[in-house]
Amino acid sequence: MSLNPHRPWRNITRRPSRQIWVGKVPVGGDAPISVQTMTNTITSDVTATLGQVLRAADVGADIVRVSVPDEDATRALKEICRESPVPIVADIHFHYKRAIEAAEAGAACLRINPGNIGDESRVREVIKAAKDHGCSMRIGVNAGSLEKHLLDKYGEPCPEAMLESGLDHIKILQDNDFHEFKISVKASDVFLAAAAYTALAEATDAPIHLGITEAGGLMAGTVKSAVGLGNLLWAGIGDTIRVSLSADPVEEVKVGYEILKSLGLRTRGVQIISCPSCARQGFDVIKTVDALEKRLEHIKTPMSLSIIGCVVNGPGEALMTDIGFTGGGAGSGMVYLAGKQSHRLSNEQMIDEIVRMVEDRAAQIAAEEQAAE
Repeated sequence: MSLNPHRPWRNITRRPSRQIWVGKVPVGGDAPISVQTMTNTITSDVTATLGQVLRAADVGADIVRVSVPDEDATRALKEICRESPVPIVADIHFHYKRAIEAAEAGAACLRINPGNIGDESRVREVIKAAKDHGCSMRIGVNAGSLEKHLLDKYGEPCPEAMLESGLDHIKILQDNDFHEFKISVKASDVFLAAAAYTALAEATDAPIHLGITEAGGLMAGTVKSAVGLGNLLWAGIGDTIRVSLSADPVEEVKVGYEILKSLGLRTRGVQIISCPSCARQGFDVIKTVDALEKRLEHIKTPMSLSIIGCVVNGPGEALMTDIGFTGGGAGSGMVYLAGKQSHRLSNEQMIDEIVRMVEDRAAQIAAEEQAAE
């Protein structure tokens, strides 16, 4: 739950779900909503794939998924899993042997649709491998790859077809006494995805993996994901998320965190509140924010920073941020600390001084947390 006793209109009550583990990361229950991404390298290229995993983890990815389409990929997976700082999910489609090999290689989770990998004996083999090696699973229903009998029944991908597919796959796992699974019902259409996820949330207590699949490039995909995922998260639905962009996986992680931060569901790093700027600005807001975003990427401690060009909204925004700067006249502005006026600062010194203040505040918070342990 996102609980704010002083501003109850900001509260989000999360849907109750049971908790599973993806490696060391809890998913569901009262665990924080985790952020995932997926590599887009050739998995058998260990150097390239692991490099992408490490970069994603550095910006906050809790879990990273890799595709394992062939034996070369599952052979490489062993080293990738061993060296990765975060749990690795192996993406399996139809080859049940790849699922078994991935579990043996150290994958923390298998992304699979149990109904797609063959007869019941093969399903049992995969489940045994998952149990033997401590793997969880994700049932991954996708509007673009629904089973033929469901398309024949419903005529097209629709919420009812996606829900039925998901529940059919759940039944296969439960009939085989396997319960460590989460589930997704993804679509590129935000209306279809939202309707399918809403129905799914009512039909099962399994943890839900949210995603708007094939959302597009960095700009369009970010907007579509924010609309689709934000709507569901606001309704309390979702235990882990993946933003799907035709872009660097690092960008997926950043966008995922920004969506969660905007709803108060997860915080990491500096949240910059800034104005779009206008003729009243006392300094170049756009260039300043761009520079600060780059120079503060290394800060992982959650805190808020307001950068407002003039005194119309600046003091009010500064009241609600850890550090604030409001443009004034004569080439200087006012610094606010914890909502209170602190000192004036020249525009020339502004960026360097704000970076120093943020770093000092981050170090102070870390020291206080360590002392409290």
